[in-house]
Amino acid sequence: MQIVKEGIPPTSSARAAKAWQNGHPPSYTSSSVEQDSIINPFWRQLLRAAQQKEGRSPQARWLQVATVAEDGTARVRTLVFRGWCGPASLELLSDNRSSKLNEIANNPSIEICWLMTKARCQFRLRGFRIELDAELNQKTREMHWQKLKPEARALWAWPPPGEEFDTTASFPTEIADNCPIPICFEVIRIGLTEVEMLQLGENPHNRMRWRENQNWAEEKLNP
Repeated sequence: MQIVKEGIPPTSSARAAKAWQNGHPPSYTSSSVEQDSIINPFWRQLLRAAQQKEGRSPQARWLQVATVAEDGTARVRTLVFRGWCGPASLELLSDNRSSKLNEIANNPSIEICWLMTKARCQFRLRGFRIELDAELNQKTREMHWQKLKPEARALWAWPPPGEEFDTTASFPTEIADNCPIPICFEVIRIGLTEVEMLQLGENPHNRMRWRENQNWAEEKLNP
């Protein structure tokens, strides 16, 4: 994966990041900005600035994931962002009994819509699922499982999602630390190939695009 090594961020993007902070730029030192520019595509800085604008709101981690069903129709659902695992790859958690895993297996192409309401900014992230080898997959599952609170883990002990509701089924409220990781606990790693940002507020709105096959160079688009 090739990343643009930019010592100075594009002017239009810098203005966007500054606007999100109500006239105050994100809390980067000059060295941290330069380091981010070398390691990560610049849109990562803009996304982080937008997240900072959301504060501690849990909604800042909610994103909409679109897939294609077996019959060719669109599907979308909300998942929780679980972290970056590279300059342009992120991880989500799911239940492998759900339909989305079959959809991704048949068509690994994925698009994510991530709306930051306080920042008045939308990011669209396009990519595909990255399959992990058995050893890395197990280590990644263990890492994410340990980060979850016992009550959050309980979801993977519930009956299969999407099936008819069973009044006799068990719905535990938590899973303790000493319990084994459920087989249905799945990590989805997504490699990104294209990112678009739409920032509302100014006239006209600010729309930018970055593509991996263009070395993440910034492109300004009509809103």
